[in-house]
Amino acid sequence: MDLTAYIRKRLESRRILMMTHVIAGYPSLQSNWEMLAIMESVGVDVVELQMPFSEPIADGPTFVSANQMALEKGLVLDDYFDLMQRASKAFSFPQLMMGYYNTAYQLGHREFCNRLRAAGGVGYILPDLPYEEYDDLWELSEANELSPILLMTPTNTLERLAAIGERVKGFVYVVARKGVTGRKTELGDQLDNFLKNCRRVTKSPLALGFGLQTGDDIRELQGKVEMAVVGSALLETWEAEGADGFRAFLQDLSAGCR
Repeated sequence: MDLTAYIRKRLESRRILMMTHVIAGYPSLQSNWEMLAIMESVGVDVVELQMPFSEPIADGPTFVSANQMALEKGLVLDDYFDLMQRASKAFSFPQLMMGYYNTAYQLGHREFCNRLRAAGGVGYILPDLPYEEYDDLWELSEANELSPILLMTPTNTLERLAAIGERVKGFVYVVARKGVTGRKTELGDQLDNFLKNCRRVTKSPLALGFGLQTGDDIRELQGKVEMAVVGSALLETWEAEGADGFRAFLQDLSAGCR
């Protein structure tokens, strides 16, 4: 899939897109399916499906706990790819594998890309793997029509941002602030300046994540980035309010895209 073209096409009918996040196996695979079905009904544009890992270094407390509980319940890679494959047939949104490099390393790069494509995935996000260490993942991803999604962070120098910009496929995941997922992000001048630096080094779509929590947050990003990413706040809503609250929250987020 040409993920960039997909994003550009979707933007013809909305001001900003939304990418959401699901941790496979938490609180259960059945709950995951309910979450995905609600996301489809609300019109979510892209979904990150996370493969749980024992040391999710980019994740905040909500996701760390969910990763651990999913693994304790016995979720394995076969379960993960089965869920992705079923979802790719049932729902219209493209799915990205989100996880950590250990998964690709243990499978081997070729098997990792082959299995991801076979399951219907369109790309992957490995936040603990620097782009300099991708090695043959570049070629294998291209052969399998997968987009390796790279991150730009506030700690990157302009020189590094430019180097990342030369490698972008699909879109850029812009990390809104230092730290891990979950804590609310302040949307202000400092972030605007960082986004301008990202724009200087790539013409690819930008997706902003880390700490977005409301439809107003997304509305405030209109015209600044092409896609907003919401993760921890969704999972926290599911835990506190169940499916009905989850749906209402997603509807509020979706309203911020129009």
